[in-house]
Amino acid sequence: MEHQNQDNQLQIELNNEVAQGTYANLAIITHSSSEFILDFIRVMPGLPKAAVQSRVILAPEHAKRLLNALEDNIAKYEQVFGNIRLPEKQFIPPMPNLQGEA
Repeated sequence: MEHQNQDNQLQIELNNEVAQGTYANLAIITHSSSEFILDFIRVMPGLPKAAVQSRVILAPEHAKRLLNALEDNIAKYEQVFGNIRLPEKQFIPPMPNLQGEA
């Protein structure tokens, strides 16, 4: 566990494996009264199954902080690179029996 230094700054460690990141092109978000669960999934064309690549569990307050941080960062991105365009009708492939296992 990392500790805060004398200047009260949190030291965060990013190991090489985590730094590589994980690609996901689908996120499924579920929640209960006490937590939000974000499952990040990589869907491959033509394959009937897709595996959860990463799961993040957040307290509701942290989920709202994440929402605010994403909105802030998207606004900054768009100031530099222009608007992120989404198609008017976004194609979502059919997932007839979408079932997750926790």
